Amino acid sequence: MNEKQTPVAAAQAVRPTKKQKELLGFIEVFISEHGYSPSYREIMNGLNYTSVATVALHVNNLIKRGHLIKREHSARSLEVVHPEGVTTPSLLTNQITEAEEKWLVERIEKLFADLSMGAHISAQQLDDIAVVLAALRVLGLEAAAQSFTSRLNELRKSSESIV
Repeated sequence: MNEKQTPVAAAQAVRPTKKQKELLGFIEVFISEHGYSPSYREIMNGLNYTSVATVALHVNNLIKRGHLIKREHSARSLEVVHPEGVTTPSLLTNQITEAEEKWLVERIEKLFADLSMGAHISAQQLDDIAVVLAALRVLGLEAAAQSFTSRLNELRKSSESIV
Protein backbone atom coordinates (compact mmCIF):
# COMPACT_ATOMS: atom_id res chain seq x y z
CA MET A 1 0.00 0.00 0.00
CA ASN A 2 1.48 3.36 -0.93
CA GLU A 3 1.57 6.28 1.50
CA LYS A 4 -1.35 8.12 -0.09
CA GLN A 5 -3.71 5.17 0.23
CA THR A 6 -5.64 4.92 3.47
CA PRO A 7 -6.77 1.54 4.71
CA VAL A 8 -10.41 2.44 3.99
CA ALA A 9 -9.61 3.59 0.44
CA ALA A 10 -7.71 0.37 -0.15
CA ALA A 11 -10.62 -1.62 1.21
CA GLN A 12 -13.10 0.15 -1.05
CA ALA A 13 -10.95 -0.64 -4.07
CA VAL A 14 -11.55 -4.35 -3.48
CA ARG A 15 -14.78 -5.40 -5.12
CA PRO A 16 -17.06 -7.74 -3.19
CA THR A 17 -17.23 -11.40 -4.14
CA LYS A 18 -20.39 -12.93 -5.58
CA LYS A 19 -21.53 -14.15 -2.14
CA GLN A 20 -20.71 -10.77 -0.62
CA LYS A 21 -22.72 -8.97 -3.33
CA GLU A 22 -25.62 -11.28 -2.56
CA LEU A 23 -25.33 -10.41 1.14
CA LEU A 24 -25.07 -6.68 0.43
CA GLY A 25 -28.10 -6.87 -1.87
CA PHE A 26 -30.10 -8.71 0.77
CA ILE A 27 -29.23 -6.11 3.41
CA GLU A 28 -30.12 -3.21 1.06
CA VAL A 29 -33.49 -4.71 0.11
CA PHE A 30 -34.27 -5.55 3.74
CA ILE A 31 -33.49 -2.00 4.86
CA SER A 32 -35.57 -0.49 2.05
CA GLU A 33 -38.54 -2.72 2.96
CA HIS A 34 -38.37 -2.49 6.77
CA GLY A 35 -36.55 0.75 7.53
CA TYR A 36 -33.93 -0.99 9.67
CA SER A 37 -31.18 -3.49 9.04
CA PRO A 38 -31.66 -7.25 9.39
CA SER A 39 -30.45 -9.29 12.32
CA TYR A 40 -27.80 -11.94 11.67
CA ARG A 41 -30.47 -14.64 12.08
CA GLU A 42 -32.71 -12.94 9.49
CA ILE A 43 -29.75 -12.81 7.11
CA MET A 44 -29.03 -16.49 7.80
CA ASN A 45 -32.63 -17.48 7.02
CA GLY A 46 -32.96 -15.12 4.05
CA LEU A 47 -29.80 -16.38 2.33
CA ASN A 48 -30.12 -20.03 3.42
CA TYR A 49 -26.89 -20.04 5.40
CA THR A 50 -26.44 -22.85 7.91
CA SER A 51 -25.23 -20.82 10.88
CA VAL A 52 -25.15 -17.33 12.33
CA ALA A 53 -21.35 -17.68 12.54
CA THR A 54 -21.20 -17.82 8.74
CA VAL A 55 -23.17 -14.59 8.56
CA ALA A 56 -20.86 -12.96 11.12
CA LEU A 57 -17.82 -14.02 9.12
CA HIS A 58 -19.19 -12.53 5.88
CA VAL A 59 -20.37 -9.34 7.61
CA ASN A 60 -17.00 -8.84 9.32
CA ASN A 61 -15.18 -9.30 6.00
CA LEU A 62 -17.48 -6.74 4.36
CA ILE A 63 -16.79 -4.31 7.22
CA LYS A 64 -13.03 -4.82 6.79
CA ARG A 65 -13.34 -4.24 3.03
CA GLY A 66 -15.32 -1.04 3.62
CA HIS A 67 -18.61 -2.20 2.10
CA LEU A 68 -20.53 -2.19 5.40
CA ILE A 69 -20.55 -0.01 8.50
CA LYS A 70 -21.69 -1.31 11.87
CA ARG A 71 -22.16 0.81 14.99
CA GLU A 72 -20.57 -0.78 18.04
CA HIS A 73 -22.88 -2.05 20.80
CA SER A 74 -25.97 -1.40 18.71
CA ALA A 75 -28.43 -3.93 17.36
CA ARG A 76 -29.54 -3.79 13.72
CA SER A 77 -26.93 -1.20 12.86
CA LEU A 78 -25.58 -2.45 9.53
CA GLU A 79 -25.37 0.14 6.76
CA VAL A 80 -24.25 -0.45 3.20
CA VAL A 81 -21.50 1.90 2.05
CA HIS A 82 -21.68 3.13 -1.53
CA PRO A 83 -18.51 4.42 -3.18
CA GLU A 84 -18.58 8.11 -4.06
CA GLY A 85 -20.17 8.80 -7.41
CA VAL A 86 -21.84 5.40 -7.54
CA THR A 87 -25.56 5.36 -6.99
CA THR A 88 -27.60 2.25 -6.81
CA PRO A 89 -30.87 2.25 -8.68
CA SER A 90 -33.89 2.12 -6.44
CA LEU A 91 -35.67 -1.20 -6.43
CA LEU A 92 -38.74 -1.05 -8.61
CA THR A 93 -40.59 -4.28 -8.17
CA ASN A 94 -43.33 -3.61 -10.70
CA GLN A 95 -41.17 -2.68 -13.65
CA ILE A 96 -41.86 -4.92 -16.59
CA THR A 97 -40.71 -4.79 -20.19
CA GLU A 98 -43.05 -5.05 -23.15
CA ALA A 99 -41.61 -8.46 -23.96
CA GLU A 100 -42.35 -9.70 -20.43
CA GLU A 101 -45.87 -8.29 -20.58
CA LYS A 102 -46.42 -9.98 -23.93
CA TRP A 103 -45.11 -13.28 -22.52
CA LEU A 104 -47.52 -13.10 -19.57
CA VAL A 105 -50.50 -12.33 -21.81
CA GLU A 106 -49.54 -15.20 -24.15
CA ARG A 107 -49.18 -17.49 -21.13
CA ILE A 108 -52.71 -16.65 -19.99
CA GLU A 109 -54.08 -17.10 -23.51
CA LYS A 110 -52.44 -20.55 -23.63
CA LEU A 111 -53.96 -21.49 -20.28
CA PHE A 112 -57.41 -20.48 -21.56
CA ALA A 113 -56.82 -22.38 -24.82
CA ASP A 114 -55.83 -25.50 -22.88
CA LEU A 115 -59.07 -25.25 -20.92
CA SER A 116 -61.21 -24.98 -24.03
CA MET A 117 -59.60 -28.15 -25.44
CA GLY A 118 -60.31 -30.29 -22.39
CA ALA A 119 -63.74 -31.58 -21.49
CA HIS A 120 -63.31 -31.21 -17.74
CA ILE A 121 -61.98 -28.07 -16.06
CA SER A 122 -60.20 -28.76 -12.80
CA ALA A 123 -59.98 -26.40 -9.87
CA GLN A 124 -56.18 -26.49 -10.23
CA GLN A 125 -56.39 -25.16 -13.80
CA LEU A 126 -58.60 -22.30 -12.66
CA ASP A 127 -56.22 -21.57 -9.79
CA ASP A 128 -53.26 -21.50 -12.20
CA ILE A 129 -54.96 -18.80 -14.24
CA ALA A 130 -55.88 -16.86 -11.10
CA VAL A 131 -52.22 -16.86 -10.00
CA VAL A 132 -51.03 -15.46 -13.32
CA LEU A 133 -53.77 -12.82 -13.21
CA ALA A 134 -52.61 -11.85 -9.72
CA ALA A 135 -49.08 -11.48 -11.13
CA LEU A 136 -50.44 -9.07 -13.74
CA ARG A 137 -52.02 -6.96 -10.99
CA VAL A 138 -48.85 -6.94 -8.91
CA LEU A 139 -46.91 -5.80 -11.96
CA GLY A 140 -49.31 -2.91 -12.49
CA LEU A 141 -51.10 -4.37 -15.50
CA GLU A 142 -54.59 -4.02 -14.03
CA ALA A 143 -56.32 -3.51 -17.39
CA ALA A 144 -54.98 -6.76 -18.80
CA ALA A 145 -55.83 -8.61 -15.60
CA GLN A 146 -59.36 -7.22 -15.61
CA SER A 147 -60.02 -8.34 -19.18
CA PHE A 148 -59.00 -11.90 -18.32
CA THR A 149 -60.83 -11.89 -14.98
CA SER A 150 -64.24 -11.78 -16.68
CA ARG A 151 -63.26 -14.80 -18.80
CA LEU A 152 -62.07 -16.63 -15.69
CA ASN A 153 -65.33 -15.87 -13.87
CA GLU A 154 -67.33 -17.24 -16.83
CA LEU A 155 -65.27 -20.44 -16.78
CA ARG A 156 -65.81 -20.82 -13.03
CA LYS A 157 -69.59 -20.42 -13.46
CA SER A 158 -69.68 -22.94 -16.31
CA SER A 159 -67.57 -25.47 -14.38
CA GLU A 160 -69.86 -25.11 -11.34
CA SER A 161 -72.96 -25.71 -13.44
CA ILE A 162 -71.45 -28.92 -14.86
CA VAL A 163 -70.78 -30.32 -11.38
